[in-house]
Amino acid sequence: SEVPKPVVTAVNGMTAGGGVGLALAGDIVVAARSAKFVQVFGPRLALIPDMGCTWFTPHLVGRARARALALLGNKLPAETAAEWGLIYECVDDEKLKETAMGYATQLALGPTNAFGEIKKALNLAEHNTLSQQLDYERDTQGKLGDHPNFAEGVVSFLKKKEPEFVAG
Repeated sequence: SEVPKPVVTAVNGMTAGGGVGLALAGDIVVAARSAKFVQVFGPRLALIPDMGCTWFTPHLVGRARARALALLGNKLPAETAAEWGLIYECVDDEKLKETAMGYATQLALGPTNAFGEIKKALNLAEHNTLSQQLDYERDTQGKLGDHPNFAEGVVSFLKKKEPEFVAG
């Protein structure tokens, strides 16, 4: 979440305990259809979920579902995880690597400086007022507008070609 570059997470098979938190820390989480998520801490280990699970899960799926997942420890199929908004996408098993690598490549070729600011803005939005968020957006747009990637994006748009952004 705090990493400035976008992180793509690919989940295959059973993801349990801290592995769930690690998976959910990605910006774009893709899971194979056969994948399952299970928070084993409470019902099986007499511990609380960790590795960020107590933060990620309620923020992504709401309090009621987060409590049930943590307290019951039931396996959550990837398809349901996607329907609930826990993950971005559920794909056929044989498409997992291709899909995740496709997103990673798309992001790597993009304006990574802007992606870092997008991540920061979305994180701030969770506790900012609308007025604070609008101020942050204004200030950040000004900063990004001075970066060479903005000029490249505008020129590429006008020429109807793919932009070639610089890293950072």
